Amino acid sequence: RGRPVASGPMITNVSLVSIWVTDHDAAKDFYTDILGFEVGDDMTFGPDFRWLTVFHPDHPEVHLHLTTPGPPLPDELAAAMRRAQAEGGLPGVGLTVDDCRKTYEELLAKGVEFIQEPADRPYGVEALMRDNSGNWIVLVEAKPYTEADFADFDPS
Repeated sequence: RGRPVASGPMITNVSLVSIWVTDHDAAKDFYTDILGFEVGDDMTFGPDFRWLTVFHPDHPEVHLHLTTPGPPLPDELAAAMRRAQAEGGLPGVGLTVDDCRKTYEELLAKGVEFIQEPADRPYGVEALMRDNSGNWIVLVEAKPYTEADFADFDPS
């Protein structure tokens, strides 16, 4: 896409994405038992900080850091994050799926809350769910597209 080639040390990939959760153990269960992720690291440092990551078995290079609002965040920021979590609208992650409608049915049967059923979009089939901490997770069955495919697209 015409990106310049730089010399010297370069970023090679995304390796860690933080997801705000309300409870470490419940989030770990959701991401492993419901979504099929595996535990990466699970370590506790002192009484107030737990480092917990999960990863998809097909992509062990990308970890989701499941973290609760608390230290080392300042108290005021942690409280604001907890308020945002309670509203249930924090963005989470986007996940690629082979068959969005089938994945939707499987996760619905496991009790997952969906905000949006699978719908055709210019870029594929998309569904929107929440994890057990209220984070939005987008499921996308991607298809090839061009800018012209978006001519009549209304994202609202």
